[in-house]
Amino acid sequence: MPPRRRARWALAAVVAVATAALAAACVPPATPPTTTTAPPAGGGDVSVAQTVGGFTTPWEIAFLPDGTPLVTERPGRVAAVVGGARQVVATISDVVASGEGGLLGLAVDPAFATNRFIYTCYDHGSGGVVSDVRIVRFRVAEDLGSLTGQTPVLTGIPQGAGNRHQGCRLAFGPDGMLWATTGDAAQPTYPQSTTNLAGKVLRMTAAGAPAPGNPGGSWNPYVYSIGHRNGQGLAFRPSDGQPFEVEHGTGCDDEINRIVAGGNYGWNPVGSGYDESKPMTDLSIPGAIPAVWSSGCPTIAPSGASFVTGAQWGQWNGALAVAVLKGTRLMFVKISGSTLQGIDTRLTDRGRLRTVRQAPDGSLWVAQDANPGSLLRLVPAP
Repeated sequence: MPPRRRARWALAAVVAVATAALAAACVPPATPPTTTTAPPAGGGDVSVAQTVGGFTTPWEIAFLPDGTPLVTERPGRVAAVVGGARQVVATISDVVASGEGGLLGLAVDPAFATNRFIYTCYDHGSGGVVSDVRIVRFRVAEDLGSLTGQTPVLTGIPQGAGNRHQGCRLAFGPDGMLWATTGDAAQPTYPQSTTNLAGKVLRMTAAGAPAPGNPGGSWNPYVYSIGHRNGQGLAFRPSDGQPFEVEHGTGCDDEINRIVAGGNYGWNPVGSGYDESKPMTDLSIPGAIPAVWSSGCPTIAPSGASFVTGAQWGQWNGALAVAVLKGTRLMFVKISGSTLQGIDTRLTDRGRLRTVRQAPDGSLWVAQDANPGSLLRLVPAP
């Protein structure tokens, strides 16, 4: 065979092997979930009823009892929506915003009406250097013009190597406990370790003590579940209080997980260093719990999530709404027990979406992951 033809055959063989390896590493689910674009039967479409602009990379939305939205901006600011416009509440001085990190999670104390406490999660440090990720409580001034009483609730959550995988979504559960997702800090042994705080779902009291009912024993007393890569969403199903976590995958298999005490969700990137070719759920791990939903290949980067309640939402009533970053959409994920029923997709023309939360009036608020970014208030279309 002439040398030029041999070279072409060799190149074709290399391409074929590489393609086969990629296909083997990223196998879509055997039964992909149903995705629709038409309005669901008995439901409707969504309408953007209000747009509030001027936010700098908004990350989380939480609502005060009177319905006022509070927003974390990743560079370190807490803002509010007052009179239909963005109003800065305060800038947190020890936030270090670098890579994927900065000011992230936000939760409002269930007793806010009497104590005015909020809880934030952020990369803490000084001089641009992160020392840890921590959960910190503040008191919100009555005029929404300042934060006082800065009080660490939980410190020492490992920061991400290369400022990756900080996770850190916060929410109060129906049990009154403060829950948090944490990323694996891009460290190979952290997710399967039961003694550190990275790659976990954590559960604690509002005062920062380990929550009663956590697995305990040889486990770190704050840890509720292990084997997570980078938790980006956390929501509780209103019908039964069941927690669900939304997690970023590698090149394949973003996940929605049904979280149980002591659960192991199978992320184990131990290999030659931090090995991201490993499966998101390694079923060779005894007791590893498969995801309720996986994206298959490629990933779409789902993020913040909220269960939708209210008859006005029709067939979406009871669905999990999930904001999607890379895939630029809002998903309505219908789950019965722990079984996926199907997915509806909306809001595909508004760019990267970081989080979605349901307001006390039943509307949905969505944050665009942009600078400047906007908050979009959604209602069922007439």
